[in-house]
Amino acid sequence: MEPTDTTPLRAVALVCTLSPSPAPSSSQLLAEQTMAALSEHGVTGKTIRIADHDVRPGVQIDMGEGDAWPGIRDTVMGADILVLATPIWLGHPSSIAQRVLERLDAELSETDDEGRLLTFGKVAAVCVVGNEDGAHKVSADLFQGLNDVGFTLAANAVTYWVGEAMQGTDYQDLDKVPEATARATRTLAANTAHLARRLKYAPYPPSS
Repeated sequence: MEPTDTTPLRAVALVCTLSPSPAPSSSQLLAEQTMAALSEHGVTGKTIRIADHDVRPGVQIDMGEGDAWPGIRDTVMGADILVLATPIWLGHPSSIAQRVLERLDAELSETDDEGRLLTFGKVAAVCVVGNEDGAHKVSADLFQGLNDVGFTLAANAVTYWVGEAMQGTDYQDLDKVPEATARATRTLAANTAHLARRLKYAPYPPSS
């Protein structure tokens, strides 16, 4: 059976701002805009702000009583698309984004009956915001980490905005979305949904 443009898809956006709700967040805003763009391609889903949950440090699927990651993981594993959204701090992804990658490291031990990682059929994309240049470096870090744990990335799988150096304007403070960022978000959504549909019907070969 061939995929069509109407094949239903599920997505989850993990927002890695350091600020818990209800604090405003530029990372949350760009993630929500990305989810809205994905919805135009038949993708439904939800956004989770990691700082609102007790995600314990570690590299296991479950780090014990009170750890919120197992429930979040269930959502990720039930989705076709993972969007990882982070601010830039000191030129790097946030510590929460790094923790998400560390928790995803546990997937290296989880395989299906044919030896494939359970993440092999899933597509990832990245959202980055910050007030200094560094979006390419941060997206490169996240791309490598996500690919290491089995996710596939489409062409142009990042949307980002960075403000002028040494200034205090946040993405959420802008009067309108810059066209370059809006175009990147649209491209991310179209390419990510396209790839996710194809992987859904043409999975990777069994691992030897």
